Amino acid sequence: MTTEKKASDKWRAATRSVRGGTKRSGFNETSEAIFMNSGYVYDTAAEAEASFDGSGPERFVYSRFANPTVAMFEERLALLEGVEHCRATASGMSAVWNALAACTKAGGRVVGSRALFGSCEFILTTLLPRFGVETELVDGTDHDAWEKALSKPADAVFLETPSNPTLEVIDIAFVAELAHKAGARVVVDNVFATPILQHPFELGADIVVYSATKHIDGQGRCLGGAILFNDKEWHDNHLTQFLRHTGPSMSPFNAWTLLKGLETLSLRMDAHIRNATELATFLSQQPQISNVIYPGLASHPQHEIAMKQMSGRGGGLIALELAGGKQAAFSLLDNLQLIDISNNLGDAKSLATHPWTTTHQRVPGEDKLTMGITEGMLRLSVGLEDIDDLKEDLFAALNV
Repeated sequence: MTTEKKASDKWRAATRSVRGGTKRSGFNETSEAIFMNSGYVYDTAAEAEASFDGSGPERFVYSRFANPTVAMFEERLALLEGVEHCRATASGMSAVWNALAACTKAGGRVVGSRALFGSCEFILTTLLPRFGVETELVDGTDHDAWEKALSKPADAVFLETPSNPTLEVIDIAFVAELAHKAGARVVVDNVFATPILQHPFELGADIVVYSATKHIDGQGRCLGGAILFNDKEWHDNHLTQFLRHTGPSMSPFNAWTLLKGLETLSLRMDAHIRNATELATFLSQQPQISNVIYPGLASHPQHEIAMKQMSGRGGGLIALELAGGKQAAFSLLDNLQLIDISNNLGDAKSLATHPWTTTHQRVPGEDKLTMGITEGMLRLSVGLEDIDDLKEDLFAALNV
């Protein structure tokens, strides 16, 4: 839905997170209403005709296309991101797929960073090629590789930064400049950084996608995705056709849940980052751990660009490698008493997973190693618990 120019455009981020997009019904409720209906009624047949042919006033016609509660979530997130438009989807992967599909077609070309979430990697290496799209993956931190890949035309560039699970940080501005010269739209998965830390549009991105399931919800309650952009022509002529006719619509109840999540996103991210920063330093001092990967640590290979792009903060995710490989990683997971084993992230509860056997299980072993994923790697999503309890839990599990 399009955001109108009004007082909310002057609001700061915290205010937009709480009040952006709110539209009260005739009952003047304080909390946003949940409109669970699928359809809408018309006073006359002529009104219905005008609603469908576009000659009448803009209104809701069917909740697969648009819904009042979903529209509030879309407007609030667009305001927080600082862009004109947002379309919500049923999941983060739906957002990734529809954004990329609306950028290319048979005979087209997409270039992506190699360090990707398993399902994103499947879209680029398997799914898009089935539809006649050429795809190429490059080392996201290798500027020469980007220059070579984008020396010929492309429809889209897709990247995660920080990446899942290796927390690789890519210079968005550098890639965007090359991509635009090649005629490509830049699609950035901003899930790990969230709109609180990183602003890809300011760095040249054309489209930003989110799994709202993660930090935006923040409590592991529901699925959701979002596609944000400024190019209305691209939306009207490309994206809207995919969304309207394939039906990846967000549930109004999920939209309401995510609206509640946005209200506390900034506060929660502050706490996630505070805990993660202290925990990363603590883990780097443990002899059983051979490597701690956290953008906020000076030891991170792209620390400088991370601090520049991510508002000087490292985020809420940590990757760590145990010297004992898979056996040591499993032992640590199995001996945790507080932190849960789960492939989700961005939750109020701290969660740990073994990417080799879970999120990237279906990626060939050689490709996992190329991405930087080893059998001894764990991904830790740092929650909101007391930091000393988290330290004690990890220390005990490491020293069984």
